[in-house]
Amino acid sequence: MEIDEIVKLVKDAVEKELNQKEYKNMKRIPIEASGRHIHLSEEDAEVLFGERYQFNKVKDLSQPGQYACKERVRLVGPKGVIEGVIVLGPFRGSTQIELSLTDARTLGVTPILRESGSTKDTPGILITNGDRYLKLKEGVIVAKNHIHMTEEDSRRLNLKDKDKVKVKICGSLRPMIFEDVVVRVNNRFSLNMHIDYDEANACFLTKDSYGEIYE
Repeated sequence: MEIDEIVKLVKDAVEKELNQKEYKNMKRIPIEASGRHIHLSEEDAEVLFGERYQFNKVKDLSQPGQYACKERVRLVGPKGVIEGVIVLGPFRGSTQIELSLTDARTLGVTPILRESGSTKDTPGILITNGDRYLKLKEGVIVAKNHIHMTEEDSRRLNLKDKDKVKVKICGSLRPMIFEDVVVRVNNRFSLNMHIDYDEANACFLTKDSYGEIYE
């Protein structure tokens, strides 16, 4: 075999390997563990913090326009209490509390698995801030794991809004597959899969972990 042919074979093999690696990296989905938190409506925020209260932004979150606030609230359930629940901004149309299954059991609240924003016929709870309190009639959920993505991401991954997929958690000490992960497509989003702390602990999630659509 001529030297030029050998060089070409090596070059083609290297390019093929790089292309495969690039394709695989394009399929990787960042994963973020989401702790317990509360989204407040403007009306409920005034009940708990005062009229026209302005929240103190601490940091931006992975999703554009979403941020963590300095303020915290207390949740009082039939069986227990959870202190220091972080408030996320901006205001929502209705108040929603997102817990893990462990949190729900600590409080004595029936765990209802729902997509974010779907709060009809979910449990309520008592929310306090010092001597201020709010009896929330409904809005407590265990958030269904989901993937935020743009329209460009959805085309690249051959997915559409509301699809349900399997995601393999890679790069962790306990690789596992999550089923029925909801795809949420909107150009305001940033590519990221959200799971709660119970799920993150189950797969030993680390900063090197990532997700891949599993077919």
